[in-house]
Amino acid sequence: MRGGAARAALCAVLAASALLTGCAQSVDPIERLGKKAAEGVHHPVVRADRAYRHWGLPAPLATAPHHPMTARTTTPLPPVVDRVPTTDRVVFLTYDDGAGQDPRLATLIRELRLPVTVFATAHQSALRKAGATVERRAPHRGTLPGLPYPRQRTAICDHPTPSRLLRPRQRAYDRTTLRAAAHCGITAVVLWRATVTPTGLAYTRGTHTLLPGDIVRVGPARGPATALGERTARLLRRVQERGLTVGHLEDYL
Repeated sequence: MRGGAARAALCAVLAASALLTGCAQSVDPIERLGKKAAEGVHHPVVRADRAYRHWGLPAPLATAPHHPMTARTTTPLPPVVDRVPTTDRVVFLTYDDGAGQDPRLATLIRELRLPVTVFATAHQSALRKAGATVERRAPHRGTLPGLPYPRQRTAICDHPTPSRLLRPRQRAYDRTTLRAAAHCGITAVVLWRATVTPTGLAYTRGTHTLLPGDIVRVGPARGPATALGERTARLLRRVQERGLTVGHLEDYL
């Protein structure tokens, strides 16, 4: 009996050992999957480092100088700007409604980690998810100048997302616009120094080249909105030729 009990105990130990061994082996695929998943976490970083080649850039965009967000000051009326007074070698890329029509633009923003500002009347969720900042644009219902204060205030304040920058349509505004904008929490009215068109840069103040602090509007004017990704890539090459890079507009205004 003792011998039988010992053999039975030994068999039980061997069976348990085999079971444990089998369980240990069953964990391996999960461990391998976990390793692959961990490797996948780093994959986008490598891809982002190489994305500049995909967009035809000769080198990665230089990192913009660290610029802490400018302290907001209370003024009676928000300033109207088309460039930022700065010695940092940065320019600022902005877009208007319609920017979301080109899915390649969202891809470019995400892959290059490009700090851009989109002035829109809608959420622009795809561009926001890609990393763009969405600010306020005057609504489609005509230009604001000449409208009474209550109508301008309603038009400016009625926006789906919180924002503190405003872009009026056709660069058109008046003192009433600025008063209404201040009431709606706007801290700056943003125009632009140059527009990217299918044929190149069109400057609003004569002919010059890109300078530090310039606010650039990458617009679909005289061309399809679906070309914004390629148009932005061409602009970035020009930015690099000038020894500049792209800054985050909200940090400077």
